[in-house]
Amino acid sequence: MSWPIRTENLSKTFRGVAAITDLNLQVPEKGIYGLIGPSGAGKTTAIRILMNIIRARSGRAEVLGVDSTRLSPRELASIGYVADGQDLPGWMTVEYFLSYLKPFYPTWDDSLAAELLREFDLPRDRKLSHLSHGMRMKAALASSLAYRPRLLILDEPFTGLDPLVRDELIEGILPASEHATILISSHDLNDIESFISHVGYLDRGRPLSRDRNRSGRRRAFTTGLAGGLDEHRALRRPGPLRGFAIRGRPHPD
Repeated sequence: MSWPIRTENLSKTFRGVAAITDLNLQVPEKGIYGLIGPSGAGKTTAIRILMNIIRARSGRAEVLGVDSTRLSPRELASIGYVADGQDLPGWMTVEYFLSYLKPFYPTWDDSLAAELLREFDLPRDRKLSHLSHGMRMKAALASSLAYRPRLLILDEPFTGLDPLVRDELIEGILPASEHATILISSHDLNDIESFISHVGYLDRGRPLSRDRNRSGRRRAFTTGLAGGLDEHRALRRPGPLRGFAIRGRPHPD
């Protein structure tokens, strides 16, 4: 089986505090993998390592068959990346933002970009700094879907969004699963359980159980995942913050 994302004994510490410990992750091709855990569980740290934003202390991470520390413009042009708290160039309008990104991605599809603008009801001439949080997330997602990435990585994309905006984002994400592998992190399984195909749990940087949505990719989980759901509820207890908000977006330049 092909693994667009694979980690082996991945570990990272910050000032002596473990953020993730011996993380072994395998995300299957064209699956929708949900990475679940409370704030500070290490989800964002793991994703930052995958995107080569930070380096692991030990272990190995592969993305699209390449060591994450050696990701080249070729691989980055096949990866879509959206994160909560992501900085966007506020002085750009929505339309200019997409036009600016287009040259970085050889597979950019103008017709798909236009369709996403309509689907998300994004105002072309409005500056990104003048958009609401939900609309900025729509703009970020549209910019990552417009080039039909082979891999889509979404770090807490639904945080702080009302249910209507969340559902609109999900409707935009699902068509991508026909041709792309998707990794999505969340602190709340309820936000993503209806459409993920696989799920993994992190608590204080350590992996717990892993299960699969055997009822179908776009259906709700059945009682076959009851144990996992109970574990997730247990994860909601307070814990020390060990995650970090992502700032900026890597470009393949």
